[in-house]
Amino acid sequence: MTHANTTPSNPEPTGTPSKPADPAGVPADQPELEVQSLTDCQAEVVALQAKNHDLTDQFLRAKADAENARRRAEDEVSKARKFALESFADSLLPVIDSLEAGLALKEASLEQLREGSQATLRQLISALERNKVVAVNPAAGDKFDPHQHQAISVVPSEQEANTVVTVLQKGYLIAERVLRPALVTVAAAK
Repeated sequence: MTHANTTPSNPEPTGTPSKPADPAGVPADQPELEVQSLTDCQAEVVALQAKNHDLTDQFLRAKADAENARRRAEDEVSKARKFALESFADSLLPVIDSLEAGLALKEASLEQLREGSQATLRQLISALERNKVVAVNPAAGDKFDPHQHQAISVVPSEQEANTVVTVLQKGYLIAERVLRPALVTVAAAK
């Protein structure tokens, strides 16, 4: 057997030795990097899925809370509408009692009927005022207010133009909102 002095065709460079390559020419530590990268990605996917689940749960809870709040608000509005007249009706009951007591008198004099009617009217006005219903009854000479008065006619008068001459029917406000405007005649321009 003869030994020939042969030199390898691919001498290793001096410095850092390289890792052996697989048949495809990929360094041997490359699959380890891919496995590590895949493991990191899988862990990140699991973490993101957990975060997604947590955020979905928070969203559903917030949505349910909002729905419950809306439902409670609707119930409160419904109850407020249903019982809004309770206070008003309660304040009118004494007026009804007074009218019934007056009608129960068989032999009342005209003066007694008049006094009873005036007392009942005071009760009614008081009940209305307690519930923020106030009369609009402008005096003669007051400035015409189209927001609270309705002019039925314009009449010649010695008064200043656009002032109330007479009130034909009182108006009423409820909580400063016009329930019914006062019907008035207004002084014409000279």
